Amino acid sequence: MSLGIAGIGAIFEGVGKVADDLITSDEERLKAGLDEKQIEAALVQGQLEVNKAEASNPSMFVAGWRPFIGWVGGFAMAYQFILYPFLVWIWSLLQAKGVVPQHLTPPPPLDADILWTVVTGMLGIAGMRSFDKMQQTDTRAVAPAPKPEQSTKQADEPKARRHGPRG
Repeated sequence: MSLGIAGIGAIFEGVGKVADDLITSDEERLKAGLDEKQIEAALVQGQLEVNKAEASNPSMFVAGWRPFIGWVGGFAMAYQFILYPFLVWIWSLLQAKGVVPQHLTPPPPLDADILWTVVTGMLGIAGMRSFDKMQQTDTRAVAPAPKPEQSTKQADEPKARRHGPRG
């Protein structure tokens, strides 16, 4: 049985509610919240490692599925919002001239709800990367969150030393 991201999120939410019921002090709640975030971060880190391995694979079928989904999404958007309106217009014109029989209907449009779900999901990922680039974030220098005892020391360091030469 495979759990998706939504299933894992539901498990975290359920565990969080149970923990809230069992834990009474603010310190215990903070500790439980920190533990939960560390588990989530470990899951994300594991997925990042899988993504790196996939991207570096020489097989097109392993490394190429993400670009393929991007191209399919782009072609679907082009069909739905550029080609299809012209196709319907030309279809109607050809029916009026008698080239296409009146009883034939034009090809169907794509299901826009599904299309938007896929494309906005991909654009959201790309949008976050674009935001990083606009902010000139050196993503190679992004490190794990500091431990609590290091946070005051790091706050005193100049920004250029923390985030690399690009800020």
